[in-house]
Amino acid sequence: LTGPLVPLKPTYVVCGAPAGRSDLSMMRHRNKLKKLNKPADQRKALLRALTTEVIRHGRIKTTLVRAKAVRKHVDHMIELGKRGDLHARRQALGWVYDKDLVHSLFEAAPERYSDRNGGYTRVLRTMPRQGDNAKMAVIELV
Repeated sequence: LTGPLVPLKPTYVVCGAPAGRSDLSMMRHRNKLKKLNKPADQRKALLRALTTEVIRHGRIKTTLVRAKAVRKHVDHMIELGKRGDLHARRQALGWVYDKDLVHSLFEAAPERYSDRNGGYTRVLRTMPRQGDNAKMAVIELV
């Protein structure tokens, strides 16, 4: 062997992909949950706290991924408030940190959201965060 050695780049062949493609795309089976780079207990506490604050203030500023993750839980709490029965109230008390906030939600939700069948929150993208350039968003009640 004489001459310069040229390293060979490995190529991955994906079933049904064109011959020149070298990226390996995996399917996202059973990856519905956003983990938010936290263990399960910390992730649950974060989502509970964000849900409580969105219901309390009506609008909060957080990262885009967190806003999209908490949207599901806020919508579920409003659905429970619209139902209004005892089981729904106990489910909401098990998730939201503030008991008085749950009572006010169950008083206000049926008349405020009676004509709406979902989509109780809105996520608006804002400017990236100054320190680490993270995508930021505002989540608000409609």
